[in-house]
Amino acid sequence: MKAILSTQNKYIKTLLQLKDKSRERKKTGLFLIEGVREVSLAIKGSYEIDTLLFYADLFSKAQLDDLQLSLEQTNNTEHSKRVPEFPANIIEISKDVYEKLAYRSTTEGLIAVAKSKPNLLKNLTFKTEAPLILVAEAPEKPGNIGALLRTADAANADAVIIANPKTDLYNPNIIRSSVGCLFTNNVVTGSTQEIIDFLKSKNINIYAAILQESVAYHTQDFTKPTAIVVGTEATGLSEDWRVNATQNIIIPMQGEIDSMNVSVAAGILIFEAKRQRNFK
Repeated sequence: MKAILSTQNKYIKTLLQLKDKSRERKKTGLFLIEGVREVSLAIKGSYEIDTLLFYADLFSKAQLDDLQLSLEQTNNTEHSKRVPEFPANIIEISKDVYEKLAYRSTTEGLIAVAKSKPNLLKNLTFKTEAPLILVAEAPEKPGNIGALLRTADAANADAVIIANPKTDLYNPNIIRSSVGCLFTNNVVTGSTQEIIDFLKSKNINIYAAILQESVAYHTQDFTKPTAIVVGTEATGLSEDWRVNATQNIIIPMQGEIDSMNVSVAAGILIFEAKRQRNFK
């Protein structure tokens, strides 16, 4: 097993570029995952792991063996989705190297180098006849994107579509704030017009959370193929959604302000859809 002890190692410098620069992640098709749960979810979500790095004082070789065993058992379970093979490239790293690579101050000593997916809208398919989709237009804050992904995972949504993304999906802030839900959701990106055209071609009803020409969200039938579309708190949704929506919807506000955090609004709307579907 290889060991890297110096932060000046050429490979470690390459990994630091992946950690800090979206351009490098896009150019190489690689990104970093930090944490045992996140790495496990990525592998189970069919992400290919190129390399595992571990700091033995926090993540022992015995834990590494346990992780490998659990993934092998997942593959041996009847009807389970086949996950990629455990990576052959495993590197033990020093405390200095780990602290340089780690994004969080308190983690379990495990970092993976993974291969990104294309996340293309044209590849999106559904397993159900009445899919429930969460669409978010131009979310800027990685924390909000992470929260949206957690909401979609909790509701077992069929897909999350990011329109006009302002940051790449493999930003370490998104992975951290989603607690690995980036890997548990079916996530794709596209332009607003591409997404509208896609939804219409699939006969999916579009419910846009927008003030103009709207009705209260709970008056609508979300049991049919449904896309719930939310925008940013600052600017809301673009005009294209207003004019192309099956129905514009609003969450009635009873306080002094007229808006709420996008992830909170998405949670209210998507779980109303789940309630109507008897949480199926």
